[in-house]
Amino acid sequence: MFIKVSDYIIKFLEEKKIRDVFVVSGGAALHLINSAGLSKKVNIIPMVHEQAAAMAADNYSRVTNNIGAAIVTSGPGATNLVTGVCGAYFDSIPTIYITGQVSTFRSKNKTGVRQIGFQETDCISIFKSITKYAVKIKKADEIVYELHKAYHIATSGRKGPVLIDIPDNLQRQKINIKKIKKYKANKLKLYNKNNLNNKIKQMIKMTNIAKRPIIILGWGIHLSNSSKIIKKLCKKIGFPVVTTWAMAHLFEAKDPLSIGTWGTHGTRFSNLAVQNSDLVISIGSRLDTKATGSPVSTFAREAKKIMIDIDETELNKFKNYNLKIDLKINCDANKIIQKLLKKKLSTNKVEVNKWFIQINKWKEKYPIVLKKYYKEKEINPYIFVKKLSAECKKNELICVDTGCAIAWMMQAFEFKKDQKLFHDFNNTAMGWALPGAIAASIALKRRKIISVIGDGSFQLNIQELGTLVKHNLPIKIFLINNSGQSMIRQTQEQWLNAKYFASSFEGGLPKINFLNIATEYGLKTFSCSLNKSLKEIIRKTIQSKGPALCEIKINTSHRVVPQVKFGYPNEDLEPLLPRKEFLQNMIIKAL
Repeated sequence: MFIKVSDYIIKFLEEKKIRDVFVVSGGAALHLINSAGLSKKVNIIPMVHEQAAAMAADNYSRVTNNIGAAIVTSGPGATNLVTGVCGAYFDSIPTIYITGQVSTFRSKNKTGVRQIGFQETDCISIFKSITKYAVKIKKADEIVYELHKAYHIATSGRKGPVLIDIPDNLQRQKINIKKIKKYKANKLKLYNKNNLNNKIKQMIKMTNIAKRPIIILGWGIHLSNSSKIIKKLCKKIGFPVVTTWAMAHLFEAKDPLSIGTWGTHGTRFSNLAVQNSDLVISIGSRLDTKATGSPVSTFAREAKKIMIDIDETELNKFKNYNLKIDLKINCDANKIIQKLLKKKLSTNKVEVNKWFIQINKWKEKYPIVLKKYYKEKEINPYIFVKKLSAECKKNELICVDTGCAIAWMMQAFEFKKDQKLFHDFNNTAMGWALPGAIAASIALKRRKIISVIGDGSFQLNIQELGTLVKHNLPIKIFLINNSGQSMIRQTQEQWLNAKYFASSFEGGLPKINFLNIATEYGLKTFSCSLNKSLKEIIRKTIQSKGPALCEIKINTSHRVVPQVKFGYPNEDLEPLLPRKEFLQNMIIKAL
């Protein structure tokens, strides 16, 4: 059976049930895009910028729990993917990026010159460190083997993006797929059952005697499709739970087990609970420095630590930071959750109940949204987030950009049943939320999406407003406009004597009329600058038909509070107190 290479690639995507492919046209990708355009099962979604296409493919995978795909051309088309690919790599998102390349007879090969073919760029060298697998096709009949291999690598073990670079002339060739070498996947290394069972026994012993336990849940819960069963396990164990930003939506705000998010930009009471715990059970979180604080050795100082992660290198990295992990379990989160659900647990309920009482006292003492915020005339960002969460319905899907926007949302948004929030959590690229929202809406058959973006981030992919309007997607953008980059200004205040270079109008940033721009693109627009008007304007925006943008004007002085000053543990934590005074007096000083 003979088939054109570009047609085979699209047929492969069809077989993997990928309905939508994000593309940016270019000479070296035209055959690929043409084949996709002729497909009856795959829709091409033209984006304006390749970075946005990469980010859209990333979030398409997050939302669908399937692999996402993007196709772009050679040279600058390929290099523009880098930031989006980083986001997928660091968050372990399975995506397949296909780049066109100059024809093989125009390739520089080993001549030593920089470039022979027009827009020729060595993509493999560029992408090798930010993908699980990157390969350049050298012969047309390699495509079958390499496509299957790339897909297997992207979706196995710790998942992640792959990149296939295909010269233009090879895309046009026909291959006989019946006579081509097929890829046979190696079986993943099975966990030693006896070793795993012994570690589970150790874990249960530590769990049963804990008095001040904390469960930490990370993005691995989502990646292992464990969101439902982990709730059953948490309920069975009955321990308080903190989440990384990526899993903040897992529990409803009213759930008594849930404490919220933690880390350098988390809540005071969550950080107090983690720092005062005597047992930490981390499942699917790599415990990065934004979570543990700095130095890492100060993390949960009196606690025994159990860490469950699919990536063994994540488990072993702490020897470099003078932090002891008492029990390391290298395992897929779903597998160990299933095993624990079958085990009998005898926890110290009396002491754990006392622990809950203490945590609730901290919640009352250190609220995120202070009463005085409601008395302010101008919009306070924490009040905006509170009122937005009140107006959002159950099962709402929210895409948030980086900076203060994500921090405020993570601290104050009160999640309801089945709501989900997406962000590129470890790369946190400015400009991610708009293409992310577009992908989410398309993946979910033109569903309404809420997107919260800061004015600094908005400009990085503002051109995709055109894509949004072209497809008439019911995305509601809430643009937090504080005339610059407040997260950067906050750091400049901490380290650089409040010299706001390149983060404010006075420091060189341009003034932009976002409402005019949005109107010209064809969006409905709303604006709000007063606390008292927030509820009405938010509701109007959400209930409007089609795409809409609501500008939330806030004062430039607003900051993320609390925020632990990174690298200064002595300023952020009281000295370690005797155990009997530990719970009553431990305080994290927020700047």
